[in-house]
Amino acid sequence: MGRLFGTDGVRGVANRELTPELAFRLGFAAACVLARTEKEHRAFVVLGKDTRHSGDMLEAALSAGMMTAGVDVWTLGVIPTPGVAYVTRTIGATSGVMISASHNPMEDNGIKFFGGDGYKLFDAMEDEIEEQLTKLEACERPIGSGIGRLIDRSDLVTTYETFLQNTITHSLSSLHIVVDGANGAAYQIAGEVFRQLGAKVTEMHHEPDGSNINVNCGSTHPESLVAKVRELGADIGLAFDGDADRLIAVDELGNLIDGDRTMLICAKHLLSTGELLGHTLVTTVMSNYGFIKAAKELGIELVRTSVGDRYVMEAMREGGYVLGGEQSGHVIFLSHNTTGDGILTALQLLNVLAASEAKLSELGAVMRSYPQKLVNIRVKDKTAWRHNEAILHAIRDVEEKLGEDGRVLVRESGTEPIVRVMVEASTEEIVHAHVEAIVDVVKAELQA
Repeated sequence: MGRLFGTDGVRGVANRELTPELAFRLGFAAACVLARTEKEHRAFVVLGKDTRHSGDMLEAALSAGMMTAGVDVWTLGVIPTPGVAYVTRTIGATSGVMISASHNPMEDNGIKFFGGDGYKLFDAMEDEIEEQLTKLEACERPIGSGIGRLIDRSDLVTTYETFLQNTITHSLSSLHIVVDGANGAAYQIAGEVFRQLGAKVTEMHHEPDGSNINVNCGSTHPESLVAKVRELGADIGLAFDGDADRLIAVDELGNLIDGDRTMLICAKHLLSTGELLGHTLVTTVMSNYGFIKAAKELGIELVRTSVGDRYVMEAMREGGYVLGGEQSGHVIFLSHNTTGDGILTALQLLNVLAASEAKLSELGAVMRSYPQKLVNIRVKDKTAWRHNEAILHAIRDVEEKLGEDGRVLVRESGTEPIVRVMVEASTEEIVHAHVEAIVDVVKAELQA
């Protein structure tokens, strides 16, 4: 059996792979492990969820498992993932748990754990929980008043809203904002937060029915948001994903502002105010080459990590940096919260927009995105390319031809027998020619 925990918690098709039986056992095991850290008071966790139909089922099963081990469960109801992280660390909870599969289809669901400090659990702690699953019989089952209780604390969602509002310094009264809530965890609070700060808000995809989360909406499908911004002549559009830890924005012309561009806009502002510690941004190897060039021109240093927000966070904590994220819109403002936060990111972007009195399209001109092509090749041995001289020669040849005007990235998939070849360059024609040159060699060398 492979590792139960992936890069972002435990995920699977709800009621088939992620069953209530598994959720109960996982809750019991996690409670047994996490409760050991409590020395002074009874262990309690805060539990949130997105709007998926399966959320109620998994919430009930997970809560029952935790209460079986003597841990109280404070339910928050529907709340963004970063809201769970915030509440966990500010009220002194033993742990926080979010039930969500983020931007995945509604049939999927997931369970993600946070430590008492609001950060995602380290691999070692996840491994300990997973090991505990094999020996639940050894866990103590309290009786009487020792059994955990279920407590409704949906009132704590407002503390997260208040926190968000207090992270910016400018009124948003001059802005018309279109908000795409993805029919997910942000559907209630995002628009309200922006209204409280003075903005005119038009909401869309904010009527979840349990089945429409992420369906042709949100950060992975911003087409309808683009159309609405253009139709209304709005200043900005904001699209969140299912659990609202990501943001994709749209400028007043309908152009997408992805995570790369959002980070650069905010980094440039923080640099001017002396708040960009170490003059450094943390990003993954997937950031666009135009982002890399623009950062250099602005005098911003880059720390590059593997793909995945947990690797970005690790580098930020190790280096003491305040800003990092991914092209996908998962941006971390570590001086404010301990995980990527879509609404928080939107507020920081809006704060810069309000302070500059410029249009978002003008701020977005901070970088030019290079054309990019990514090709996935199914192979027998996904790591063999690293030692194959023909493939390495093809990569070096393309890199020499591109020089300072593009880049090559070849890497293997973390979960499938696939090699990914990506090339970025100044024109689509150059990108296509160079990516095919490498792909042809990979196929010839590694495919059966």
